[in-house]
Amino acid sequence: MASHVSVRQTMGYAFLAAYLITLFLSVFERQYLWLLVAIVPLHLVYLRNIRQGKHTILRNYPLVGYLRYFFESIRPELRQYFFESDLDGKPFSRRQRSVVYQRAKNVRQTVPFGMQANSQEVGFEWIAHTMFPAHVREQDLRVTVGSSRCRQPYSASIYNISAMSYGSLSKTAVTALSAGAKLGGFAHNTGEGGVSPFHIEGGGDLIWQVGTGYFGCRDKDGNFSEQLFREQVAHPNIKMVEIKLSQGAKPGHGGILPAAKNTPEIAAIRKVVPYTTVASPPAHSAFQDQFTMLLYIEKLRVLSEGKPIGIKLCIGNKQEFERLCQEMMHNQIYPDFITIDGAEGGTGAAPLEFTDSLGMPLYDALAFVQNMLQKYGLRDEIKLIAAGKIITGVDIIKAVSLGADICYSARGMMFALGCIQALQCDSGRCPVGIATQDKHLYSGLDVAEKRVRVANFHGNTIKSTIEVMEACGFAGLEQITPDKIFRRVEQGRSVSFQELYFPSNALPSQISRNYVLN
Repeated sequence: MASHVSVRQTMGYAFLAAYLITLFLSVFERQYLWLLVAIVPLHLVYLRNIRQGKHTILRNYPLVGYLRYFFESIRPELRQYFFESDLDGKPFSRRQRSVVYQRAKNVRQTVPFGMQANSQEVGFEWIAHTMFPAHVREQDLRVTVGSSRCRQPYSASIYNISAMSYGSLSKTAVTALSAGAKLGGFAHNTGEGGVSPFHIEGGGDLIWQVGTGYFGCRDKDGNFSEQLFREQVAHPNIKMVEIKLSQGAKPGHGGILPAAKNTPEIAAIRKVVPYTTVASPPAHSAFQDQFTMLLYIEKLRVLSEGKPIGIKLCIGNKQEFERLCQEMMHNQIYPDFITIDGAEGGTGAAPLEFTDSLGMPLYDALAFVQNMLQKYGLRDEIKLIAAGKIITGVDIIKAVSLGADICYSARGMMFALGCIQALQCDSGRCPVGIATQDKHLYSGLDVAEKRVRVANFHGNTIKSTIEVMEACGFAGLEQITPDKIFRRVEQGRSVSFQELYFPSNALPSQISRNYVLN
């Protein structure tokens, strides 16, 4: 039986032959010795790989094995640019990304030749239009946030920038987002990394997010500092405060700021010691349960002199949220707003198990919270903010139909900045200078140009929302109801959002939302 010659052995023989041929040719022309400049380095790589035990592919295929790693490194780009259809991309399709780019650039926003989606596919959704279109008189859709306990209510756009921290995002990206918010008249959530000079420099309205690390308002032991909070929240750009309990992409998971990334600049913003590893624990230390959390909310309301205070969470254990509603009803203490982050929400980096398997999807969570607040008579006091893949006017209308008063967008706003969905957010090598601290990369992001694109995207999305509302007969946000939105649940059968999410309840439109249109 003939023995099998492996690729490794074949390459060994090839190198031997290359040396012999080079030496033979050099007898006649010494210039052939220059071939060794190419042969020797390749041979050294070959020898190193056949002696290592870490990578089997490189041990068995000492040189050509590198092709596997090369093609794997450019796999996202190959799929996005050569093989992906307009509807296949994840988490956002090319069609979805394109509409953001078009609206941000204020160019043609139409599509040719008709629908590409399969209208007979299970999961397909549509909105019922009317024979008699309405007219939305107010073109700047805004909602007043502030319960009866709030002394400084805030008039918020229905579409705002979701939480993204400086540190995860570059200084130019944060400045452009804040400047775009100022230009377009909407709000920018700081993320839990604290209020940076770049948030302030942009000049936009800010929603200050306070997480478990209490960055920007923590003492030397990492506990909440009333004094530092009072000093920071007094800034006129800060319009609301959001206490982060959890986020959709990694609910119940803390975070680590590595010492190498904890520069003096970051440390000054977050009120930590430079070049030390700082943890954001999964849970808050300032409160332990629903009741003590309500006391904490009331404390922040006093320290902020009456600015709207809210909480952000991804719904998990339903009983825990219902218990919170019971405590709010019993004690007559409640947040001014609740942000519901769907499990489909984005993040720079998260464990696979948390991203794919924990947390309630946005639509289910919104409907559940809407039902609970109605059940306990709290709906008029609390505004709901929805977050999770909301990038078009139809996305906004669907969220509003399920109870949302306001919507957030993070990745949509990143697309407006120029994000190409390279899926490099956790590498520090974002090619468009958004999710990176590499100066050579983020200096390529032109703040003056990108702030206009962020404002354009917001304005054109609001315009699109109004156009769809008018086509469907909704003269105001309060008229958007779930019985006008449908989903195909099986072949030949579609049901409304009302039947899916509120089968035994009155329509949300029967519950006052106290909308103010300016």
